[in-house]
Amino acid sequence: MPSSYLTRQGYEKSEQELEFLRTEKRKQVAARLQDAMEDGELIENAEYEDAKNEQAFVEGRIKELEILLSNAYIIDDNDNPEGTVAVGSTVTILIEGDDEPVTYMIVGATEANPRENRISNVSPIGHALLGKQVGDKVKVESPGGAFYVEILGSK
Repeated sequence: MPSSYLTRQGYEKSEQELEFLRTEKRKQVAARLQDAMEDGELIENAEYEDAKNEQAFVEGRIKELEILLSNAYIIDDNDNPEGTVAVGSTVTILIEGDDEPVTYMIVGATEANPRENRISNVSPIGHALLGKQVGDKVKVESPGGAFYVEILGSK
């Protein structure tokens, strides 16, 4: 099992961020460090300390993105059989006790954004739905307690 799932769009966005950090952001931080070092005493120089912290953050983010991209499995919309829930599926469910169905796209954890109805495959709902079929009633175990959902559609 891959360590991370990404949509094609998410993969490309991460590649663009990595390229920006490697090329432009590194230069910006290096220039800040150079300016701060030219300002004299490094021991009491808050700008130097701030630039060093930013440099550490940028380098850490570069490593994080390199690992993410090298271990990513790109979700292809055509990989998922119609009616079966998988990572990359757009699934419509009805939560027990609710009147209106809700539609989610199941994505990898790095792209999850519940406000945009993009839920992670490792979230309680996402995990419970994986491998299930349209028409199934699924028990979801969540920190707030268990509840049931019915799968109305999946593509």
